[in-house]
Amino acid sequence: MGKKRKKTRNRGGLQVITLCISTAMVLILLGLVLLTVFTANNLSAYMKQTFTVTMLLGDDMSESEAKQLCQKLQQQPYISELTYISKTAALKEGKEALGADPSEFVGANPFPASVEFSLKSDYANSDSLKWIAKELQQNPKITEITYPEDLIDQVNKTLRKISFVLLVLAGLLLIVSFALINNTVRLGIYARRFSIHTMKLVGASWSFIRWPFIRRSIWLGLVAGIIADSVLAIGLYLFYLNEPDMMTVLNWQVLTITGVSVLLFGVLITMFCSWLSVNKFLRMKAGELYKI
Repeated sequence: MGKKRKKTRNRGGLQVITLCISTAMVLILLGLVLLTVFTANNLSAYMKQTFTVTMLLGDDMSESEAKQLCQKLQQQPYISELTYISKTAALKEGKEALGADPSEFVGANPFPASVEFSLKSDYANSDSLKWIAKELQQNPKITEITYPEDLIDQVNKTLRKISFVLLVLAGLLLIVSFALINNTVRLGIYARRFSIHTMKLVGASWSFIRWPFIRRSIWLGLVAGIIADSVLAIGLYLFYLNEPDMMTVLNWQVLTITGVSVLLFGVLITMFCSWLSVNKFLRMKAGELYKI
């Protein structure tokens, strides 16, 4: 009798470990997709902020006026970074690029002062740039505004396609994850289907019968979520050791959201699957339990 109980206990423990590992593996895949989606969004914003808009200033604009213009621009909601390049600095850069002083041939400094700025990601598109340029060109001392319009349009189109594909992939994986975890949890409850029927025969309420299974599934989802987060954290740390620049697109906010999402999804999905599975066996009659 003791040996039989020990075998049953060992089988139950092995089943719990199998359920936990299976659920954790699915959660790891889900976490990877979430990281990919969030990273793609951050990469999109990062790439958009690398576009440089160059604003050439007229020779009649003094340096003090140019600095006042820069201070005014920095207060605008669409400016991410701004750099003022004076005529002297532009001439110095021209000397280094040409290997000669062009002012010796022309007789004056041929390079105009300019302001280079990058936009926040929400404004880094052709429509926003057009009205920003139109607004800035109302100043008669601004001679020209240039930006890579074709490149911006092409990058935005490509990023939209990538985001759509990733969202579809995330949706599909969510459905697959639910199916896999549901089957895994159902297998664990299947072994106790006769115990569920016995408790129902002695008059136990459905909520009383469900609660131990739901409580067990909550712990299972919690442990599986912690395992998945640990594996993801170790993998990201090893990747960070080889590519430290990854933190430019993968910040702590993204990591926190992903970790919490994996943990919550593990708990909620196992709890919901357990609720569905127990209800299924509660609705079955005694004869139906032998046919499945």
